Amino acid sequence: MQTLDLTDHFLIAMPKMDDPHFAKTLTYICEHNEEGALGVIINRPTDLDMAGLFEQIGIELARTELASQAVYYGGPVQNERGFVLHQPTGDWQSTLAVNDSLGFTTSKDILEAVGRGQGPDKLMVSLGYAGWAAGQLEAELGQNAWLSVKADPQVIFDLPVADRFAAALKILGVDPAMLSDDAGHA
Repeated sequence: MQTLDLTDHFLIAMPKMDDPHFAKTLTYICEHNEEGALGVIINRPTDLDMAGLFEQIGIELARTELASQAVYYGGPVQNERGFVLHQPTGDWQSTLAVNDSLGFTTSKDILEAVGRGQGPDKLMVSLGYAGWAAGQLEAELGQNAWLSVKADPQVIFDLPVADRFAAALKILGVDPAMLSDDAGHA
């Protein structure tokens, strides 16, 4: 039996999603295998910006163009800890290479590099991540809680947060107004 692998895909919350952590979210899946799945919500900014985050962790932020960039609520797991979704992958102490060009890093060295004016060209910092146990995401997909589509990094890094959800639906060819709370099975 072939297993489902949604690594490097978006999960689009269906209208019936009533879990407050995930209602109306767009989640990028960084890893999905037989042990479960790990992702980060990419359309839920917090009130904290990069300038504030860098001040909290005691690193001067040389890349001033990032100062007003939002830090995101990545999910309910370890939400006191920072995670960096970035392009290119680079060479950091603790990075999960999602694909050839996109990484998910948990080590502080990436933020230290950004503070020095270096680091990846594109990045999104989140507090927390979303995690699913083995078979849990597949069960939720079977319950029509999510739509999935191959991810486009431009949606993550180049679009305003308010446009990301609709842009992911557009990749699927779905008009957001056409989503229904009801689902059917053939």
